[in-house]
Order: sequence, then C-alpha cells, then structure tokens
Amino acid sequence: MADEKFDAIVVGAGPAGTSAALTMAKAGLSVVLLERGEYPGAKNVQGAVMYTKMLDELVPAFWKDPQAALERPITEQKIWVLSKDSMFQVGFKSERWLAEPHNCYTVIRAAFDRWYAKKAEEAGAQLFTGVTVREGLRKDGKVVGVKTSDGDELYADVVVAADGVNSLLGQQLGLLDEWTADEVALGVKEVLELPREKIEDRFNLEKGEGTTIEIFGENTRGLLGYSFLYTNKDTLSFGVGAKLSHFQKTGIRPPDLLEYAKSHPMIRRLLKGSKSLEYSAHLIPEGGYNSMPKLFTDGFLIAGDAAQMVNASHREGSNLAMTAGRLAGETVIEAKTKGDFSAKTLSAYQEKLRKSFVIPDLFDHKDLETMVEKHMDLVAEGPELMAQSLYDYFNVDGRPKRDTQKSILQRLLKNSAVKELVRSELTLKNEFSLVKMALKMRVLLWKLTHGK
Repeated sequence: MADEKFDAIVVGAGPAGTSAALTMAKAGLSVVLLERGEYPGAKNVQGAVMYTKMLDELVPAFWKDPQAALERPITEQKIWVLSKDSMFQVGFKSERWLAEPHNCYTVIRAAFDRWYAKKAEEAGAQLFTGVTVREGLRKDGKVVGVKTSDGDELYADVVVAADGVNSLLGQQLGLLDEWTADEVALGVKEVLELPREKIEDRFNLEKGEGTTIEIFGENTRGLLGYSFLYTNKDTLSFGVGAKLSHFQKTGIRPPDLLEYAKSHPMIRRLLKGSKSLEYSAHLIPEGGYNSMPKLFTDGFLIAGDAAQMVNASHREGSNLAMTAGRLAGETVIEAKTKGDFSAKTLSAYQEKLRKSFVIPDLFDHKDLETMVEKHMDLVAEGPELMAQSLYDYFNVDGRPKRDTQKSILQRLLKNSAVKELVRSELTLKNEFSLVKMALKMRVLLWKLTHGK
C-alpha cells in the first residue's frame, strides 16, 4: 500500500473510524482503514453497550444478521448506590425492550469490532491491521496523507482521525495537546465467565435477556467514578473507573480499586464462582464539550474518543462515536462531489454534529462533573446518609412513624455536607430559576386542564 493515493484514509478501526469508512465505502469512495491492533477491537476497552438506532443507520437490520457479534439485548437498566453494607436502587424494565429491534445490546468489543470492520470491508474499504500512524503529511498547509511507523506514506484527499483517546495523529498535527489528568478517567475491567443459566437466575432474567447496572458510592472509595456490571451470554463484564487525577491524588491503584469493588457484599454475591477470562485497562476521555479540539482543518477531520466525544453522565460513547463517524463520512462524500477538501467545506462536519444529538448532549452536560467535584463531601457521605435514612424508614422498631420521619429529617439537615450543598446552591439565581420553572409548570398545567 506504500505511496498509494485514496479518497480517504481513516486511522482507527473502532466505532467512529469503521463508521466513517463504511459510510464512504458504501458511496463508492476508495477508503483505507488503518488499525494499530493485531485486529479491530484488540486495543479497545469498553463496558460494553451498543445502541440499536445508531448501528441500524449504518448496518440496517443488523440484529437479523446471524454473524452479528451481539451478546444479550438489554431489557432492564438499573442504577445502584452503595453504602458499606447496603444498596438502594432505581431501575427500569419494559416489555417494549423485549421486542426487536431492542434498545441496545451488550457486546464483547474484540468480537464486535471485527464483525463491524468486516462490514466496512464488504462495502469496499481496505483494512490494514498492525499499522501505527504517528505522523500526518502536509503539503501547502493541507493534510494530504499519513506516514506509518513502518515508513510507508499514504496519500488521500481527506484523513479522518479516529485513533482513540491518545490521538497521536491529532497531537502531531497540532489540533490537540496531550490530555491533562482532569480530562480523562482510568477504567479497569474484567470479563468473568459464568454459566448462562446462573446469570439468568442471579439477575432474574428470562432466557436471552440482559441487564445493565451502573454502581455509585462506596465502591469507588470516595473517588469520582463508578462501576458497571453487564450481562453477556455466558460472561459478565465488570469494571470500575475514576478520574485519573483522583487516582494520582489518593495513590489508590486501579487494580486494587477493582478488587475492592468486587468485594462489596452486594456485588460479591453476583460474581461468586465466576472465572476471570480477561483483564484490561484504558483511559477514557471525560473532558467532554469543554475539552473538544477543533474538529476539522484542510484535508482533516477528527471523531470519537480522539475528539472527547463521550457523555460520561449517561455512560454513552460508542453511539456518539458511530454518529460522528457517519457524519464525518457524509461530509467527505459531499466534499468529493464538490472537489473541494478545504477547511471551509469540511466545516460542514461540525454543523452536522450540532444538528445531531452529539454536540447538544455534550454541551448540556459540560459542567456536570465540575459541579459534582464541588461537593465531594456529599459524594463520600451521601450513600451512608441515605442508607441509614432508608434503613430507619423501612425498619419496624415500635416507634411512631412521625418520630422516625422527624429523626430522618433532623439527621439530613444536621449533616455538614448537606448544609454546604444548600448554602452553595440556594443562590438568588437558582431561586429565580426555580420560581420561573414553577410558573411554567403552572401555565402548562392550566393549559392541559382547560384544553388549550
């Protein structure tokens, strides 16, 4: 492939890169897809959940493909909050999620990425694995290709960088700097073997159904992060992640945090008797909207983790990556029609992202992590406080209910972290916003009750 010229070079065969390559190949463009791993998925770490809508837009009715590397359709989603010895939860399970097409599926990335890259190849893209790209080639200020670690030079009208959180290509071309420890999380994950009948019995699932559990509280030892527990066919995916800066400040080692989380009594019983098949660790971009680099320049686009496209508050990343990859591919197709690969033409990519859910979702959650970090005392003390309150509420000890409720309220109001939260958030601006929201709700209610 040395010194060849293509319509597009895509660096990285993850969800963003393969989506871009597949989109362009289906339109008849000559596309080369470069992956540094031994095979697609060899270097990737994710929970992992894939969402139907975004994948269906690229591989229609993919769930009917008997070769599709899907584990279980998710019919139930839960959020747990752990204290030292207790757990309280919210969750949702629906008959609607039992019907095809399901809302989402668990996958094993090593298998899924191979199947997905195969779809790009079937559409006409050329896949090369074991190829590392650290350098972009420029001519007259425009990106015109890449140079591989083997010294091969490849040329194209457009290069799409989807080379992951540490985008070597994006850094070398000057679109982004190395992320700081506050802009990334470090996640560790195990795939644990367990018979499928035991999985369905322990998680109260009917045959073939799947569940996801996101877990907050005691399992992260006060670090800003969370655990996840997902059901696959005959394995479980369990992992924990936290901000890299918090690991650095506390000196807690990621593998120790994983073992700590696994030992919690509410988690331990679900993992009991399982056998570890795979262990992995990876950086996760969590800077979000505030850390996004410039997304285009002459002859160049960037997508997926490389562009910080992860919505950490909704544990979504692959769906943003797939949509961004597809939109990058569509932008290149339009540029090919015009015969113009300038930054001005490629800026349509950013506009497409603004009109999709990608940039709006990242923008809406851009300050959430900062806000949570302001109240780390509440993050540390909140689960114990809530667990004790719920224990008192549900425990029958002979006291009048009014006395129990008064005791719970007094405990909450006396807690220093709760007091600090009220002091910091009960500002005039927030009070005005609450009043404004209340008035809007009253108007809406009046319209509904009066048939307006």
